[in-house]
Amino acid sequence: MHPAIKLRHIRAFLDIAANGTLSAVARAQGITQPALSRTLAELEDLLGATLFLREKRRLVLTDSGVLFRRHAAAALQMLEAGAEALHPSGHGGRLRVGVLPTAATRLFPRVALRFREAAPRVTLSVETGPHPHLVRLLREGGIDLMIGRMPAANDMAGLRFEHLYEDRIVLVSGAHHPMRGRPVAQVLAQCPLILPPADALIRRAVDEYLLARNLASVQPAFETAALAVGRGILAGSDALWFISRGVVEDELDRGDLVQWETGAGFLSGAVGMTRRQAGPTQPSLELLARLTHETVLDGGII
Repeated sequence: MHPAIKLRHIRAFLDIAANGTLSAVARAQGITQPALSRTLAELEDLLGATLFLREKRRLVLTDSGVLFRRHAAAALQMLEAGAEALHPSGHGGRLRVGVLPTAATRLFPRVALRFREAAPRVTLSVETGPHPHLVRLLREGGIDLMIGRMPAANDMAGLRFEHLYEDRIVLVSGAHHPMRGRPVAQVLAQCPLILPPADALIRRAVDEYLLARNLASVQPAFETAALAVGRGILAGSDALWFISRGVVEDELDRGDLVQWETGAGFLSGAVGMTRRQAGPTQPSLELLARLTHETVLDGGII
């Protein structure tokens, strides 16, 4: 490595790769955008490679950038782990976690609060988004752990999964749906339908459920796994939504949403923690994993 490459170059590069824009990173680091641009240009000159391409208003990693990110993130992780090792109580550092929708509403906030109490000086940096996005970040070193549904088998190379519990896929609507009590197949054929996105892990199970009931031709009105979007649509319409129960658990408990009986016991899937098989052990990562297991058991989720 070129001796002129400094830690500030590495941190700037990783922050830009995670955010995609110079302006937001510059604000977060308390520097001007031109200064951040110079830092990035210096790094690219020192490496002799172009790390980003500009697409519209975002910076997108080149193949060289993806490769460098993987190694730079691992190197920074090792440095942070070394600093943490000097403080067994877990003080200092940053832990990057990807959280899928099924764990974002109820499970992870509880875990985060426990983690804050146990390691008050470790910053939890939380990334949310769809499964393909978080798996890519995990592989590239952009996050250290992903919590949510188990990845598909063809996505598991180089990763390992720790099972936590089974989460059901439920059909929900607003609490005062005008067709409550009618056969669910009839309602699904007549009312607007919200399905998980096509690339969501639960979409295949939902499609198979509809196919088995001769409803495969029903065109969804919306596709989302986002709580705020789905909840808002249900509140203002007679739509129904297939979604992981973990996403809408609190709304069901409060009575804001109601669950419809689907008559299908197979609408479920494994939820757990996914991490890279290789890499240094971080005390804060192991602490978070332990607290996640304890929260699942203590919270009656399983």
